Amino acid sequence: MHPKEHQTTSLALFCKVVDNYGDIGICWRLTRQLEQEHGIAVTLWVDDLRSFQRICPEVAIDRETQQIGSVTVRHWRDQNGVFAASDVADIVIEFFACDIPPGYIAAMAERTPRPVWLNLEGHSAEEWVEGCHTLSSPHQSSLTKYFFFPGFTGKTGGLLLESGLQQQRQAYQQDQAEMAAFLGQFGVTPAEMASLKVSLFCYPQAPVSALFDAWQSSGTAITCLVPEGVAVDAVQAFLGQVAKAGASASRDALTVRVLPFIPQPDYDKLLWACDLNFVRGEDSFVRAQWAGKPFVWHIYPQDKDLHHVKLNAFLQRYSAKTESLVEFSLAWNAAAKTAIDWAALWPSFEADLQKIADMSVDWQLQLSANGDLTANLLKFAETVQ
Repeated sequence: MHPKEHQTTSLALFCKVVDNYGDIGICWRLTRQLEQEHGIAVTLWVDDLRSFQRICPEVAIDRETQQIGSVTVRHWRDQNGVFAASDVADIVIEFFACDIPPGYIAAMAERTPRPVWLNLEGHSAEEWVEGCHTLSSPHQSSLTKYFFFPGFTGKTGGLLLESGLQQQRQAYQQDQAEMAAFLGQFGVTPAEMASLKVSLFCYPQAPVSALFDAWQSSGTAITCLVPEGVAVDAVQAFLGQVAKAGASASRDALTVRVLPFIPQPDYDKLLWACDLNFVRGEDSFVRAQWAGKPFVWHIYPQDKDLHHVKLNAFLQRYSAKTESLVEFSLAWNAAAKTAIDWAALWPSFEADLQKIADMSVDWQLQLSANGDLTANLLKFAETVQ
């Protein structure tokens, strides 16, 4: 952008929460980076303040407008709002093609100069993404919308990566006392700190009970940390009690602890402190890659198993993998072509965890070479202004 002297670039980001926390998680990270690292005046429009509050406790769920830090948060209630051209930001982003209000689009068409209109899409490693990244789409209002795709190559927008995140992670992971203090607030004992620590974040259909059975009979002590509200049926069956924050139980080699939902910066610390991370959807999927630890992705389910195509595309491109990780990931997502023997699958995967962690360093370097999503997005906006 080329704003006038002393004039701050403004940006409006519209988010409809579909996948509970992944959508708002990405939008909130992007929003904060835009404001903190680039000095952009951001207004975040979001339709589900309750989900937002789970990852950002400062959010008040009963306010139409509020300030979270320097970001303006607006409760997006309906599609029938009336807007003036003066209400429109310099850059307008719709997340996941969420259909921003027609009244806002009409005001965009009346604004001088016209805003940059971007549709920020979801992550995909499929090859067609490179051909569609930054493509223009003429709109009936005479505006032009551009598609912007996050991704894993230099022909995409890259991934969200805050300045200094990797240095912060490395310092944290080298401080055993700090990690022990962080996990200790959730009841993790010194003995559990010495065990194989696993964070578990998945969709309800994940085969958690079968994995718990394999973990119980494991020759390795395992501590599984699961957020409240995740895998509720399997966790309650294991605990023998309501799966509320603070609940825990141990059986054979496995200990399960239920954690409260924690703010985004603390979730990063959880990923950094664990030896293996099960993640889901979009936001935690990206954060797991920056954590530098082995992870298993539970992809958001789609009709006709279209998500399996997306999963396989990522596994093919992902370089920090072993055959056991691929087999385990396919089984976890019900994409395996043969019957699953978790008691055999888990030991094979466990044996490769250190090798996978070592290989993840090169994967992170590959991703970093693509630049970070936020900076890439702003650079592109300059070219079409």
